[in-house]
Amino acid sequence: MSVEKRDESNLELDYKIENVVATVIMEITEKIDLTKIARKFEDAEYNPERFPGLVMRITDPKATFLIFSTGKMVITGLRRADEASRGVKKIIKSIKNAGINVSNPEITIQNIVASGDLHTFIDLNKAAIIMENAMYEPEVFPGLIYRMKNPKTVFLLFSTGKVVCTGAKNKIFVKEAFLKLNRVVRELGVAKKNAENSDYQDITFI
Repeated sequence: MSVEKRDESNLELDYKIENVVATVIMEITEKIDLTKIARKFEDAEYNPERFPGLVMRITDPKATFLIFSTGKMVITGLRRADEASRGVKKIIKSIKNAGINVSNPEITIQNIVASGDLHTFIDLNKAAIIMENAMYEPEVFPGLIYRMKNPKTVFLLFSTGKVVCTGAKNKIFVKEAFLKLNRVVRELGVAKKNAENSDYQDITFI
């Protein structure tokens, strides 16, 4: 295929970021009264018997915030890491509107999850033997787990060529990891032209 002959630096990779997870540490003068925030905002969810954090959602950027009384927050659902700051500003404004003093949020990107397609079938049995740091137990899970050391990421590979990447801290590492995986799969000869003699598993990413 012509795609395989193209220079790697010019390769149009088929992947997209599905979720960015970040943590936030805010300066507080006393423990945050989560009940006070829940009473102020009807769409806030707080049930301390089930979960110690308060849940708030925003639509622009679309994200879910888990807020804890210690001044820590967890953000999930972002599609871009650079949206975290804007989302945090909105949440802090809401917290202050509830009469609670917080300041100096420190944001750390913890994990980026991306899905992609290598556009080739993969012989997972062969890949498990040839690829270093790979684990494949089809009776337990239909995908192969591949731990890439540099950049440090973890891939789930399926026989259809669909993959999931997790563990990257920024989008540059995501791109580097997909480029490297694409090269490794083809250079090691585990890519196949069809699904013959493979456990075909059609994966739908949400």
